[in-house]
Amino acid sequence: MRVPNVVQTGKQSPFFIAGFIPTVLYLSFIGLPLVGLVFKAITSKGLIDALTGSLVIDAMLVTLVSSLTTVVIIFIVGTPLAYVIARAQFPGKRIVDITIEFPLVLPPTVAGLGLLMVFGSDGFIGKVFSFFGIDIPFTIVAVILAQTFVAAPFYIRSARIGFESINPMYEHLSRTLGRSKLFTFWHVSFPLALRSIIAGLTLAWARAISEVGATIVFAGNFPGRTQTLSLSVIAGLEISLSFALAVSLLLISIAVGILVVINIIANQTKWRSY
Repeated sequence: MRVPNVVQTGKQSPFFIAGFIPTVLYLSFIGLPLVGLVFKAITSKGLIDALTGSLVIDAMLVTLVSSLTTVVIIFIVGTPLAYVIARAQFPGKRIVDITIEFPLVLPPTVAGLGLLMVFGSDGFIGKVFSFFGIDIPFTIVAVILAQTFVAAPFYIRSARIGFESINPMYEHLSRTLGRSKLFTFWHVSFPLALRSIIAGLTLAWARAISEVGATIVFAGNFPGRTQTLSLSVIAGLEISLSFALAVSLLLISIAVGILVVINIIANQTKWRSY
């Protein structure tokens, strides 16, 4: 029996036309600013000098150190958390779900202010560190904490979906063979959810790199200390437009690379599902 084509791809299909026009408008809305920015950046004077200058190099180092550290922290803390949420049933699970995903809807500046209230010199955690002469705000530690706060939900959600997609039968078979829960996790559950884990880490890393609001409130925008590439765009606007365009071009290149990695992972997953 032939299944009728609901959406005909021809001029006679009003439904297709109604969907095509908004698609073109949306793609133009997203694409034109990016194309304009890239064109202006590559045609501006001083592009190479800006990209090889000390400000960009320092911002790149701060970005790499903070974002990679953030990803490691998110992986260590978020992986067991995602697995527990995916497999366990316990009172208050819905509240835990909402709490984990709350940073996704919270304005980053509010998140930064909240971190400052907790880890600042007057905060109940910050006071303890201050007693030992350790200040967290306006340091690279503050950058890492801000990035972790806003980026962790992306990884936890992706990893949780990966664990939920695993048939519990595989884990049960491993346990019936006398394997421990830890062995079963690392040799059965983790490998089967690996693509979702990698995709989640990639998304979390991208979010950490692009973080601005929470970082600038909690860590400031100090060159060579807390200024990331995203923050250097703001500082660059005060220096010259060419500098801001150069850094923006670099960030766009990183974003394209991240999207390529995510799409490769997604395509491999689709191919293996057939």
